[in-house]
Amino acid sequence: MNGLFSGAAARAALRSANACLAELMSSVGVTGLEAAARSAGLLAAVDQHEAGIRDSLSTDVRPLTPVILAAYAEGVRDAAFKHGWRAPEGAIDWSANDWVLTRLLAVCSLARKLPQTR
Repeated sequence: MNGLFSGAAARAALRSANACLAELMSSVGVTGLEAAARSAGLLAAVDQHEAGIRDSLSTDVRPLTPVILAAYAEGVRDAAFKHGWRAPEGAIDWSANDWVLTRLLAVCSLARKLPQTR
């Protein structure tokens, strides 16, 4: 494969990842990050999940990117669904201590901290 096609594939992957992260931010991040700003306990849980995500993605070896974070979020959701987890309908109760939602919220928090690329 020459550079022209690999560049196109990389751009397509980045567009797809950004769309995935935007959807996650819309469904989980907006309300979750607002709730975390008001709740020290939720904020601490998000911080712990961020550290866990960084550890599992070996960010000491490679930097976080939208593609890596989006793939990670999809993996978390897929595994959760496989084990019977279902996303809540309606407003999310952030005091419920849902591991999956907190993990996905941590992905949103990390994505928000990424340098903006175009």
